[in-house]
Amino acid sequence: KARMLKKIQICLCFFFVSGILYEISLLSGCFFSYMPMSKHFLTPEQVLNLGKSIIFLETTERLEPPPLVSCSVESAARIYQDRPIILFMKGLTNNTALDLNSSYAAFSLLSSMKNVFIFPLQMETVFQGTPLLQWYNQVVPEQEKNWVHVSSDASRLALIWKYGGIYMDTDVISIRPIPEESFLAAQKSQFSSNGIFGFPAHHKFIWDCMENFVLKYNGNIWGNQGPFLMTRMLKAICNLTDFKGTEDHSCQNISFLNPQRFYPIPYPAWGQYYKVWDKSPNFNHSYALHLWNFMNHNRKAVVAGSNTLAEKLYKAYCPTTYEDVIQNAELRDFT
Repeated sequence: KARMLKKIQICLCFFFVSGILYEISLLSGCFFSYMPMSKHFLTPEQVLNLGKSIIFLETTERLEPPPLVSCSVESAARIYQDRPIILFMKGLTNNTALDLNSSYAAFSLLSSMKNVFIFPLQMETVFQGTPLLQWYNQVVPEQEKNWVHVSSDASRLALIWKYGGIYMDTDVISIRPIPEESFLAAQKSQFSSNGIFGFPAHHKFIWDCMENFVLKYNGNIWGNQGPFLMTRMLKAICNLTDFKGTEDHSCQNISFLNPQRFYPIPYPAWGQYYKVWDKSPNFNHSYALHLWNFMNHNRKAVVAGSNTLAEKLYKAYCPTTYEDVIQNAELRDFT
């Protein structure tokens, strides 16, 4: 009996230690060493509940991520290797047969990255349990002037409120980790962007933003539910002042990050990313770079061998996208 009891104790100790090691592996990012095979069986909730996700949204119907989208996701996956990187795509459904063998080059590339997850964007599910559900059930997308942008503005708020983490636009290239947990990004002094922000789950500021989204809804005004929403909500609780130098501001435990962190090249000068610089900037004060794709009406793109600033950024922060999507695409077009 004593020997049997000892065996039982040893077994219990083994399972206990195994459980602890499993928890540590999740926290340390070792979870992703089991990817990519097992990740295809995980649901969005299971991944989001791991915590500290980096979230991207594609609210058009397209299924092939353009090179800039691919670069944004890849750069985040490289900078935040211990965090889930999630791309939600509206055009994707649970029945869409897209996998590692997809004919879409960028989709296959991103799917193969161990900490990148691509899920359908199901807005009604996303808005459940938030003030946005009633608005979503009443709005008529076909009659909305800016539906792609408005639906994205709403979805990012709901996802960050429910699960926490960082939201990034799909034209943001990550270059170093963001050290803040609760933050907004200043586009300029006293004006907040909503192209990148981060909060823990169930943060009151995000809930208040969702309520104001519905209360002050006007889909005809571009940005009314986006950067203007973030700005008016921040001004309601903080006394905003102009930035001096590269310091950040803080109010009620929310960091309002200096424009240099994400917008060292402001939107009127967005074309500078697609020009050749005599000496490229070092962006030492930046965590990521917003390439202002909304301003890119002429569809300027990264061209292999052009030596533009954007090409250098691709080579440095999303080299696989640069090689597989840009160089190989040009080679295929040539042949």
